[in-house]
Amino acid sequence: MAETDISYAIRVSDLVVGFGRQIVLDHLSLDVRKGEILGLVGASGGGKSVLMRTIIGLIPKRSGRIEVMGVEIGTTHDSKTQAAAGKWGIMFQQGALFSSLTVRQNIQFPMRESLVMSQELMDEVANAKLEMVGLSVEDGDKFPSQLSGGMTKRVALARALALDPAIVFLDEPTSGLDPISAGDFDELIRTLQQTLGLTVFMVTHDLASIKTVCDRIAALAEGRIVALGPMEEVLRSEHPWVRAYFHGKRSQMLQPMEG
Repeated sequence: MAETDISYAIRVSDLVVGFGRQIVLDHLSLDVRKGEILGLVGASGGGKSVLMRTIIGLIPKRSGRIEVMGVEIGTTHDSKTQAAAGKWGIMFQQGALFSSLTVRQNIQFPMRESLVMSQELMDEVANAKLEMVGLSVEDGDKFPSQLSGGMTKRVALARALALDPAIVFLDEPTSGLDPISAGDFDELIRTLQQTLGLTVFMVTHDLASIKTVCDRIAALAEGRIVALGPMEEVLRSEHPWVRAYFHGKRSQMLQPMEG
């Protein structure tokens, strides 16, 4: 157990998750090291988001064990899970911003839920988070409907960072972005991870992000992690899905440019 406290931010052991008769995660095990960016890849509908949501207690597990920063996680109603939730921030795939709230109010939402702070202090913290993700204080007065896709992602990331978490969960952070915006967002994630010492658990299918941002990659297939390690190690995997994904027609970007 001491190893958990020192080395790992997240430990998943023998996890089983299912819906009705369908087993989505079948005795899955995965360790996420403190301070790394781990990219989780897998087929659409293969259980990537299910794994992330189970780790944070949104989906109940049938069996197995989940620890986050040394605390065993149950469901969202579990007192230990609620206490541990202050250690992580979550950025959902489409941002999941509240349309009736301003950008600043969206960022302040976790503060209102979890802390006792004056409005003045919440404004100061929200403005700092805006600048941290490359937005201006003036952007805080806008509503989600006035934001571009890239700005929406940055606001969602600022909200995920609102409580200064140790771990950030990112669900398809670059989906829907053009390549330039996606590249800028990847750079932002890496900069924040290095500056703040974050552990980042990133669900993604973006091959460019996987190559440029992730320290290690976990490949999910058949309900289990079938390959895990740095890019060069995963590329050597003989698993059929891993080979199809990383050596298919759309994987040329993973290969070094000639000349």
